[in-house]
Amino acid sequence: MIVEQLGLKDFRNYAGADVSLSAGANVFVGRNGQGKTNLVEAVAYLATLGSHRVSNDAPMVRDGTDAAIIRARLAHGERSVLLELQLNRQGANKARVNGVNVRTSELPRYAQVVLFAPEDLQIVRGDPSSRRRFADQLIVQRTPRMAAVLADYDRVLRQRSALLKSARARGVRGDALSTLDVWDEKLVSLGTEVIESRLALASDLSAPMARSYAAIAGADHDPRLSWALSVGGGDPEEGESGDASGPSGPLADQFRAALAARRSAELERGLTLVGPHRDDLVLEVNGLPVKGYASHGESWSVALALRLASAELLRAESRLGDPVLILDDVFAELDSGRRTRLAEMAGAYEQVIVTSAVEEDVPEGLRAHVVRVEAGRIQESLDG
Repeated sequence: MIVEQLGLKDFRNYAGADVSLSAGANVFVGRNGQGKTNLVEAVAYLATLGSHRVSNDAPMVRDGTDAAIIRARLAHGERSVLLELQLNRQGANKARVNGVNVRTSELPRYAQVVLFAPEDLQIVRGDPSSRRRFADQLIVQRTPRMAAVLADYDRVLRQRSALLKSARARGVRGDALSTLDVWDEKLVSLGTEVIESRLALASDLSAPMARSYAAIAGADHDPRLSWALSVGGGDPEEGESGDASGPSGPLADQFRAALAARRSAELERGLTLVGPHRDDLVLEVNGLPVKGYASHGESWSVALALRLASAELLRAESRLGDPVLILDDVFAELDSGRRTRLAEMAGAYEQVIVTSAVEEDVPEGLRAHVVRVEAGRIQESLDG
């Protein structure tokens, strides 16, 4: 897959922008704060329906306007498709494919992107929510219909938690809240599908992650990933390990049993304490958790390996061809060895988009097409 043209209107600091991209390597160069990352954020949003920088859409709409427009022409071999997305400050977003209105959840069927940015260190070092977001965005790219499942799970979770909060305020205890049973079944049905997708993802990512880590780090430190599940006991969201080996027996039954066991605690706290929203993706190197034990270089290698493994997985499964690989302001953070090895791996993809404050930080092999960005304006394009 190749992004041939990107157009923006009222997106971040762009009143309007139109930029042409080519197959192979493309570099957006400009000082910090000029809008380089905004361009790649827009491309990635079409594939993941989310930003790698913010958790809601409002910051992406330019100040003083009500909506932002992202328009991208993509090439899938000989076939071309035009995606358009309207991000609304209030109300639901709108989308079109080749001029036909579609649900926004349809867009990832046409766009596949893997973006690596300095923020990805939070996947390794941050809260469980960062790792869940990484996994769920990749799951949506693998199986676009999961966008609706995840959205439905979040809706049921909010409604169930609101009921628990209300019951807590009224002093309800134990099994006195019979209406919770209906929400439990919805939570179990949707949550089981989310957990199963995440377990499958961890299994499928293991081999490509090991290969990517060895290629980036120049060493094999036996990287591993697994899920700590709240349905297995404990609360991974709060550092209680839960079951990291995967469930035994029917997962839905484990889910129901865990909800029953935690009901009193949930009523006391007014929170839903069991489900995929409390799980954590456990990352290990040399048998130790990356979080808290890995060096700075190891942490970068793990984060990079996760993204490169994601790209390899999508490339193997997709009918769209290679995903677009985006490297957002990362070369300045890497030592020369990792820089060179990353450039070699990235160069194998159909299209790579790189952002950098300093052109010379980008290895020469990735500087085929340079676009300069200044204060929300595309200044010039140079073919190197």
